[in-house]
Amino acid sequence: MLLNDRLSLTQVFRLTWRVDLMILACCTIAYLIDNYWLDTQISIPISISTVLGTAIAFFIGFNNNQAYDRWWEARKVWGELVNDSRSWARCLLYNCATEDNEEAPHITRRMIYRQLAFLYALKSSLRKTPEDVYYAGYLSEAEEERVKMQSNIPNAILNLQAEDLQLLTRQGVIDGFRFRELNALLIRHCDSMGKSERIKNTVFPPSYLFFTRVFIWFYVVLNTLMMSESIGAWSILFGWAFGFVFHVTHQNGISIMNPFGATMMAVPLDSISRTIEINLLEMLGHDNIPSPIQPTDQQILL
Repeated sequence: MLLNDRLSLTQVFRLTWRVDLMILACCTIAYLIDNYWLDTQISIPISISTVLGTAIAFFIGFNNNQAYDRWWEARKVWGELVNDSRSWARCLLYNCATEDNEEAPHITRRMIYRQLAFLYALKSSLRKTPEDVYYAGYLSEAEEERVKMQSNIPNAILNLQAEDLQLLTRQGVIDGFRFRELNALLIRHCDSMGKSERIKNTVFPPSYLFFTRVFIWFYVVLNTLMMSESIGAWSILFGWAFGFVFHVTHQNGISIMNPFGATMMAVPLDSISRTIEINLLEMLGHDNIPSPIQPTDQQILL
């Protein structure tokens, strides 16, 4: 995620230089074709460019709106996970009657550690980095072996949480009201996991992306051919300007279409997970607290 609300010219160039070169090459070829052959065959009406440009703007607007909806929903889901994780730890630490039960404090602490394991396992699943086993540091060896036997590790961790919740109920550590509160939080964790998986596994319709790109390139060529009849070689520069606006606007939507990717436009899962980790370890009274994730180049937070 970008931390600054402004892009420098260097950043803009790094993001767009490839498409800039492609547009310039396309406009140059279109100008040469019109100048040496097409201008004697046909004259392109200006109205065609106006109608086509309006249609493309609707296509790009739809794509960008849908992409932003995916990104914003993902951000809200992980914002809920932050709040629910804090509430989970708070309820276990302060709403459980552990004074007369020597085992209960250990159970509640491991349930808080397990929440961190759940978050990191979910992050690994969403980013498709199965080699990332950071979550294992918050599980016992037996728990780690048990969850690895299942295809959905975050869900397996929630199953362990449910078992310990039942254990605390049988021991009388939590009453029926507190059980309902904690179980509701457990269900919210599962809901957040399901929403995240739905966003990740739902592919954006490729036909929208493909045809929008095709229409943009057709619009660039058509504009260059149309302008070359009146302004000559300057049509290359103006054709690039039109293409730059449409291509970059479309690219803005594509860049946030996968909100869980490890890119500068995605939701900063590393930073959010670390923030929750710091909060929960502080609540447990740890002295060795990890540092917050630092932004790359003071601008990008993953």
